[in-house]
Amino acid sequence: MTTMHGTSKRPRRAPTPEERKQCPERSRRLLLEAAMDEFSEKGFAGARVQDIADRAGLNKQLITYYFGGKEGLYRELGREWLRREATFNDPAAPFEELLIRYLREAFDDPRGIRLAVWQALTGEVGDEPREDLSDMRRRQAAGELADDLDPAAVLLMCYAVVSAPATMPHAVRQIFGIEPDSPEFRGRWEEQLRRIVRHLAA
Repeated sequence: MTTMHGTSKRPRRAPTPEERKQCPERSRRLLLEAAMDEFSEKGFAGARVQDIADRAGLNKQLITYYFGGKEGLYRELGREWLRREATFNDPAAPFEELLIRYLREAFDDPRGIRLAVWQALTGEVGDEPREDLSDMRRRQAAGELADDLDPAAVLLMCYAVVSAPATMPHAVRQIFGIEPDSPEFRGRWEEQLRRIVRHLAA
C-alpha cells in the first residue's frame, strides 16, 4: 500500500507486552473521562453511549466490555470519586482546612459538582444512605462548631458554598463582577470561607 506521494508506509510496529497490558487501562481511562464530560453536561438520561465513545475515540462496544453498559460506567464514576475523596478527606484535619480541600477539588474539576446537581434534579441519586453526622458532632464537641449550631445545617451549608461557583457562575459574575474560574475569585472565595468557618467555632 502506498501513500498519496507514492512512498511505502512504514510497517506497523507490533505492540510490546507492556503496551498490550496498558491498552485496556488507557481505554478505560479515556471512557471514564469522556463519560464524566457527557454526564456532567447532560445527566445520566441525556448522555448517549455513542457520544461517550466518540469523545473517547473508541468503539462503543468497549463500554459494555469494560463496564457492563452505561449504568456500570456511571457507577464507576461514583467509585472513582470515593477513591479520590479518600486521598484528602482526613478526619484529623481542622474543619476549616477540610472545607478548603473540598473547595479546591471543586475549583480544579467542577464536573463532579455538576454531575451531583444532575443527580439531584433528575432523581438519579437512588437510595443513598443517610449522611453520617458523627464527625460533625465530634468536631462540635471539640469546639470547632458552636454549641448552638445544628451540625446537619452546617454540613448542608458547606455543600452549598463549595458547589456555588460551579452551579451558579452567573451569580458570581453578578455579585463579584469577576469570572468564577479566575484566580482572583478563587482567592477571595477561599479566604472568605476560612473567615466564615472561624466564626462558626465555639
